[in-house]
Formats: sequence, C-alpha cells, structure tokens
Amino acid sequence: MLDDFLLNAFATLLVTIDPMGLAPIFLGVTRGAAPAMRRTIAIRGSVIAGAILIGFALTGTTVLTFLGISLPAFRIAGGLLLFWIAFEMVFEKRDKRKQASAEQALAQERGEGPRPHGATGEDLRHIAVFPLAIPLIAGPGAISATILLASEAQDLLWLAMLVGLIVLMIGSCLLVFIASDRVDRYLGDTGRSVLTRLLGVLLSALAVQFVADGVKAIMA
Repeated sequence: MLDDFLLNAFATLLVTIDPMGLAPIFLGVTRGAAPAMRRTIAIRGSVIAGAILIGFALTGTTVLTFLGISLPAFRIAGGLLLFWIAFEMVFEKRDKRKQASAEQALAQERGEGPRPHGATGEDLRHIAVFPLAIPLIAGPGAISATILLASEAQDLLWLAMLVGLIVLMIGSCLLVFIASDRVDRYLGDTGRSVLTRLLGVLLSALAVQFVADGVKAIMA
C-alpha cells in the first residue's frame, strides 16, 4: 500500500510541478539577470514554493473540513482540474499559457509592455515570489494534487513520506533552474514536446482515477 501511494504521489507531483518544463520559462522570466542573481532567484523561488506545498500538505485537509468541503467532493474537483491541465499538456497549450502569464505578471509589476526586458535587481528578486514560486511551481494544479495526496495518507509516516517527495521535487526544480541553459539546449523543441505529451497522458489517467474515487465515495 505504501509503495503504491509513493509511486502515485511521485508521478502526480512530477507531472503537476513539471521541473523540466519550467526550464525555458525560468530562462524567459530571468532574462537579463546575472548568473549570481539567477541562482538567488532560483533558490528563493524554490524555497517559497516548497513551503507553500508543504503547508498545504500538512493543513489542507483541515482547511477543507473548516470550510465544510468533503474530501470526495474535493477529489472530484481536483481531478477535473488536473484533467484540464493534462489536456493542455497533450495539446501543448500549458507552456504557452504559463509563459504568457509570467510575462504579463512581470509587465504589470513594472507598468511596462508585455515583454520582460530591462528588469531591475529589485524586480528580479520579486520574480522569485511571483510568478516563479506562485503560480509556476506551486500553481493550482500542484496545490490541488498535494491536498489530494495528503488526504490519502493513512498515518504520519505516509504524510512524512509525502513531504519528503515534495522536498525532492522542489530540489529537482532548483537543479533544473541552475542548469536551465543546458537543460533547454539538451531537450530542444522536439524533446520538450514529446516529454510534455507523455506526462500529459499520464496525468490524465491519474486525474480520472481521482474523479472515480471521489464519485465512488459519494455514492457509498
């Protein structure tokens, strides 16, 4: 049981966070930054996103209970949200949407046009929080997946293992950000397209399973 939970959690977090897919977006939002500043942004953004996801893993179920939302209902809603993300990945819409959201957020912060050129050091430090940590790493899909997985944890050991997986995934994001130039060159357009579609198909199956589990729980 624990092995199945860990495998499911690993696959779900890998697809919803998508460290490899964030490499070109990270390069785009940190355009013009010095290498030292880029590393600082990567570390800060990863730490903030990790804290957010761990916080939802530890308190998400309590928040749902407080709001009067049942776990089966959240499984259905979260599954539908994850399925929409999977749909975007299969048809290559997610990366374009993330890139557009990131550029729009940067433009709004500086009151400029839609392209993130000419950012100051202070602007770049703010990028670590928004849009890098939220919503690019810890977006709605990742947060929903985290709460769903935490709700399936049967004891503190399972929950601790989930937190460990979150730390591992955030660490993967940090490594990808630091090596983003090499990763983007290595994958290329074809590699990113194939990887995104494969992960999208996997996520769609996981999303259907979440919805099915929620429906069965409500029917019971």
